[in-house]
Amino acid sequence: MSLDIKPLSRYDSSMPLEDHVGDIIRKSRLGLGIPANRVATAGRITPEHLAEFEEHGQPRDGVHFAGISELLTLDRAKMEALLDGWEPSNHDITRWHHLRQIETDDGGMAVNCFLVWDHDSGAAGLFDTGWTLKPIQTYLEQQRLQLQHLFLTHSHHDHIAALGAIRKLAPELRLHSKIQGAPAEQRLNPGDEFEIGTLRVRFRGTPGHAEDGVTYLIDGFPNQVPAIAIVGDAIFAGSMGGARAHFDLARAKIREEILSLPGDTLLCPGHGPITTVAEEVAHNPFFH
Repeated sequence: MSLDIKPLSRYDSSMPLEDHVGDIIRKSRLGLGIPANRVATAGRITPEHLAEFEEHGQPRDGVHFAGISELLTLDRAKMEALLDGWEPSNHDITRWHHLRQIETDDGGMAVNCFLVWDHDSGAAGLFDTGWTLKPIQTYLEQQRLQLQHLFLTHSHHDHIAALGAIRKLAPELRLHSKIQGAPAEQRLNPGDEFEIGTLRVRFRGTPGHAEDGVTYLIDGFPNQVPAIAIVGDAIFAGSMGGARAHFDLARAKIREEILSLPGDTLLCPGHGPITTVAEEVAHNPFFH
């Protein structure tokens, strides 16, 4: 299992996108319940060519993108921009102090979690756990931080795999989530706000990819920088989380709760590179 701690001040914008255009087509097709042969017909290709496109992300010549995008309610121009290599900008994230991205990989799937803390008190909050405790513990020890809060964006295994180990490390940790069956004192309630020193954490429900999906808004960083949204798997740079059973709900919640935020809000997803609200409004094919 590989471990990688990425200080956001040296964030590597070359991190690949979570999804290619073939993934986007498949997610929309499955979410809308449209048979593959109908999509192939709309694209004037064979079902075999469609399957190849969805798998590898590279279309053969002659694909009729207008037909596919209309059928799947995707933005054609944004899809073509992704094929041409669009990626989110390399933001000047040195402005966001006391925020770190921690990435772990189980050998096949990389997942992000995020750590924030107050400079004066050393109080820290963690958003999701990733696969393993080790890089989180290392950073806490290096910076002499006290982990006081754990916020979960949703209960899929790759985002909570290290939960047990983290709770052993910090027995007094306060856990926050909308996970079904969680004790009442751990469940998020409307209007809840949390303070980590000068940082303020609020939440918005973003179900769809997961029934218990949550987006966390964080502000109060030094230098009056824009707010940060920890979005889990609700939205990715140029894509969104799979939501086969609740596709319309997922898109509606992203529009209402994430894309309605100020354009300079930094979006920190569970997979792939960091992006902003403005970039997703301009470039995400699921939204037009």
